Amino acid sequence: MVDLSNLQRQVIHGTDRVGTPKVESAREAIARVNPEVRLAAHRVRLTAENAFALLAEYDIVADGSDNFATRFLVNDACHLAGKTLVSAAILRFEGQIATFKSHLGAAYPCYRCLYRDAPPPGLIPSCSEGGVLGALAGVLGSMQAVEVLKEAMGIGESMAGQLMIYDALDATMRKIRLPRDPACPLCGDSPTIVDLSPHRAVAADAG
Repeated sequence: MVDLSNLQRQVIHGTDRVGTPKVESAREAIARVNPEVRLAAHRVRLTAENAFALLAEYDIVADGSDNFATRFLVNDACHLAGKTLVSAAILRFEGQIATFKSHLGAAYPCYRCLYRDAPPPGLIPSCSEGGVLGALAGVLGSMQAVEVLKEAMGIGESMAGQLMIYDALDATMRKIRLPRDPACPLCGDSPTIVDLSPHRAVAADAG
């Protein structure tokens, strides 16, 4: 549901939409810009039981979730469904973005090659705990949209195999190489994650 605290960074919503489902608010806002856009709204919480089926319907997935449980779930579902994932994350004054195409083979890493497992509880604060500069969501969101369009049109240099980090306070951007981890439990040489069942214990926290 749209909450007042969302509005400093989720500009697709307005104060008149507080208390309404986010998917419906977004649908209405998109229709006002371009009524010819076809949007399928899924008002469900992403879980291990439905992630594969939901994401398998699409060619490219853009993930902007704010917790590790969901990021791992989306990454694993995209890998298993053979889908390209463009991931963006922000916290306080820093953001990062990467494209993952691990389903294409050993030349490409997945999100677990960057973060093998979720950090211990309390180590990294959530956006609500640590705060986030609202405009930073717009910066990373626009960059993410560019990468999605590049993947859809097959133009430019893909961010696959690279991680871009943006520091808003220093106004700097750096890109680092992100190799595939041969020991990755999902896309490595001897994967141990072959379905989404390991997520069943954390699915209730994802969304």
